[in-house]
Amino acid sequence: MHKMTSAQAEQQLTDLAEQFAQWRQRRTYRFVPFPRSLWEQAIALTALLPLAAVAKRLQLRGRDLQKRCAARPESPGVVTTPPPVDFVEVPAASAWPLPPATTEIEVHRADGARLWIRSPESQLPLTAVVRTFLERP
Repeated sequence: MHKMTSAQAEQQLTDLAEQFAQWRQRRTYRFVPFPRSLWEQAIALTALLPLAAVAKRLQLRGRDLQKRCAARPESPGVVTTPPPVDFVEVPAASAWPLPPATTEIEVHRADGARLWIRSPESQLPLTAVVRTFLERP
């Protein structure tokens, strides 16, 4: 890859300015963002020409172009995208141990008596226990 001369960079900037002008004429809404490809070309030119000159020629705000330059990856022109996901395995059993199943009940009577039951058993005779507590004098 050969190094671009200043004249070549200027010509590339002129071509890019025409692309920006054409895009501005074709857009249907005033505040539509510029296409990524135009931004990438503008950012690449800032490595060869002063940022202020590139921004002025492309009719961009200097601070917008500067933000884009600061956010670019370390290797300009190289776009890294994650590989597509073809397969995801979901294990059938949970990787975390489940807490033991417990039953917890708290019952209050009008006289202030309370019954609190906590049991690892899932099948308790709850109806009989609660009825006995509530009916007890």
